[in-house]
Amino acid sequence: MISCLSLSSYSFCEKIALKKYRRCVKRGCIKRPQVVSGAKKDGFGLRVFVLSDLHTDYPENMAWVRSLSTKRHEKDVLLVAGDVAEMYDNFILTMSLLKERFEYVFFVPGNHDLWCRWETEDFDSLEKLNKLLDACKQLGVETNPAIIDGLGIIPLFSWYHESFDREDDIVGVRIPSLDMACKDFHACKWPGNLSNRDTSLALYFDSMNEKNQNTVKRIQSTCSQIITFSHFVPRQELCPEKRMLFYPNLPKIIGSDWLEDRIRSIHRVESSSFACHVFGHTHFCWDAVVDGIRYVQAPLAYPRERKRRMNGGETWLPFCIYLDGEFGAKVMPCYWSDYYAINPRTPSNTELAPWVARFYNLI
Repeated sequence: MISCLSLSSYSFCEKIALKKYRRCVKRGCIKRPQVVSGAKKDGFGLRVFVLSDLHTDYPENMAWVRSLSTKRHEKDVLLVAGDVAEMYDNFILTMSLLKERFEYVFFVPGNHDLWCRWETEDFDSLEKLNKLLDACKQLGVETNPAIIDGLGIIPLFSWYHESFDREDDIVGVRIPSLDMACKDFHACKWPGNLSNRDTSLALYFDSMNEKNQNTVKRIQSTCSQIITFSHFVPRQELCPEKRMLFYPNLPKIIGSDWLEDRIRSIHRVESSSFACHVFGHTHFCWDAVVDGIRYVQAPLAYPRERKRRMNGGETWLPFCIYLDGEFGAKVMPCYWSDYYAINPRTPSNTELAPWVARFYNLI
């Protein structure tokens, strides 16, 4: 079970800030700042940093956010690719802290953000989504596409569907069902027409992007460089093969075909050094070019995962993806994308990797 921060865990200043935020929301006196191009950078080029899967319900992760410099990034952009916090107050505090540190903060929701297990109010996950988006408006956090210094930034709403997975299943071992392994099936509450068990959620979230089509077209016509970002995974090859995973059914709950289609329609490239998509969710650090688009995942992940080479970061996060008109070089440790840079992907091979076989007591 996630260890959640209570209000008593906040500092005195943070308690005051949360109370002030709630008062201002009730009075309607917080105005949404407009994100515009042409921001001055005091002689330095625009810098864009990326980060996902903050999970600040863990005290260690909230402490990491608090530790970020209040000076180093004051002219920078941060893209937050979902899974900030399950608890609403932790979400508000986390986004407030990030907005204090970065000039611009963009956000798309992840699955954990829409869990409803511990909320005092009785609402479903769509109502919580709207509540989070409203909170972002009040805090000055962007959830819509924008142009900053000639760079197009496009957040993409998404969800996963089981049919995203088309690779051979692992057989011969007792793998927990999706319902047992994935808490979304119990922690999220959906209206009757939406379900994790079919494509309805993936289609619903993808349709949310339609309202921004005019802005996207303007970005396409005016920007030579575009960064899109989502929480969920757009291509199955951005996840290790099933035989490498402790939970081999993971690919059934990570991504969406409609997300990749939308990314391709935005970037409109077969090969380009000016197209980048940032994602999250799987907690695997990733940096690879596939069919002309650079795909990057830079997760903070769970505290226990940061001890592994392939999961999460701390000292090198947030990751700078864009600097002074160019996409940044690959500098973060990406165990799995580095592995596949030199080893072919063989999804038809269903022989479990030794560490997975040991996990299932097969060797």
